[in-house]
Formats: sequence, structure tokens, C-alpha cells
Amino acid sequence: MTSELTPQEAARGALRAGLPLGDGRQEEVAMTANYIHSVISTLRELDFGETPPASSYRAGQGNADATV
Repeated sequence: MTSELTPQEAARGALRAGLPLGDGRQEEVAMTANYIHSVISTLRELDFGETPPASSYRAGQGNADATV
């Protein structure tokens, strides 16, 4: 597991990407990035077993008699 992104690291990363952050935005960006990282980490832990990738799904080719 990686450590959380600090506001200073967020500011440096944004500056390297050509997106300088305005005053007071570093903390908000770091908090948002840390939240996104936690969500992605949770998704990576899911076991999809034998579920085929989405690219193999073909719309309209299945059981169309489901009740809504």
C-alpha cells in the first residue's frame, strides 16, 4: 500500500503536468486524489472469477424475456 498524497506532493505533480494549482487548492486536490485511490484499491480487490471482459459483451444477444 502506498502512503497518502500530501498537499505539497499534489502541487508538485500538478505543476509537472503543466497544471499549477491556485492558492488553497493543494489540500482539496490531495484529498480528492486520496479518495479516488482508495476507491480504485477497493475495486482491485474484487474477485470477478470467470467473468469475461466487457469487450466480449454483445448487446442484444441474450435472454430478452426478463421481467422488469
